[in-house]
Amino acid sequence: MTPTVPQPRSSPDAVPGSADAALARRYAKELGWATAGRNPLHLLTGVRFDVLELPAEAGHAVLRRGVRTGPVLLSGTRMGLLVAAGGADELPGLLDWLEWGPVALDLTAVGAGGRVAAPPLPGAPGASPGAAVWLRPPEPRRAPEPVLPALAGFGSSGGDAPDLVRLVDAAATECHRVRLSCARSGVPTGVLTRGTADQPLAFS
Repeated sequence: MTPTVPQPRSSPDAVPGSADAALARRYAKELGWATAGRNPLHLLTGVRFDVLELPAEAGHAVLRRGVRTGPVLLSGTRMGLLVAAGGADELPGLLDWLEWGPVALDLTAVGAGGRVAAPPLPGAPGASPGAAVWLRPPEPRRAPEPVLPALAGFGSSGGDAPDLVRLVDAAATECHRVRLSCARSGVPTGVLTRGTADQPLAFS
């Protein structure tokens, strides 16, 4: 049975007439995405999409590989790759299957109950320095859903959906490379603003 997706809601915390309120309305109207909070506004995960989070350096390397992705956001030193809702729950098993499970990776998933900073949409006023931005912005809402990376038959709109397995394997590979590089140089990796429902994907 197809799950019922609740109607999107604009952030109840945004001040009427503010830039946050205007952005929240656009997210709800154009994409059907729910928002919450203010200064900054946040996108709620686990309903329309989940987010795969990794160091920006690793994320840029993934994009250079040419791996198909959905929308991609950048927040400080971290990158967020949007995947189909429910994908966060699949990622630990995928990493084990891909033989990345025993490796400590700076790779996390934001799923049900979580949130990520909401970048301005195209055409909106520019973000302040250091604020989240879209590297690959989402397309306006279309039926049945924007195409997001998913497992075949799970959250996928069909054969045109990017492959979640390929994306996870590429992300894990580049995260491992960044981790080794940081260990040699002594530079710590950053942390993306997120909710309490983050799920670590690999452990020491």
